[in-house]
Amino acid sequence: MKDIVNLKLPCKAEFVNVARMNVATIANNMKMNYEVIQDLKVAISEACNNVILHSDSDGYYEVVFAVTKDKLIIDINDYGVGFDMENYEKPDLEHPKGHGLGLFIIENLVDEMKIITEDEIGTTIKMIKNV
Repeated sequence: MKDIVNLKLPCKAEFVNVARMNVATIANNMKMNYEVIQDLKVAISEACNNVILHSDSDGYYEVVFAVTKDKLIIDINDYGVGFDMENYEKPDLEHPKGHGLGLFIIENLVDEMKIITEDEIGTTIKMIKNV
């Protein structure tokens, strides 16, 4: 059985904290430890900021939390231009550019990360954290 929490947020930076507070509350209710909760807050912030900066959507995006007994699944869904997976380059940590680290950070803070995208329909960043 899954419990679902669905947020619809404006594509504005001042609402990212709403997603952060919700992930902290949900993870705390799942008895995740402090460090994991902090990691999830950073991961969700990075994902939400990517939507705001790169989706080219001037409306809303969704944050969907699916809670099971052994994992937290977080989907960040935008309705923008899509993500160009073919031209995505993983960051070179030896020569950082100062930007472009968001997906790398997310990938290293959660147990699984997947990007699902379709041109002109949008992108979903799926994050899974095991309990």
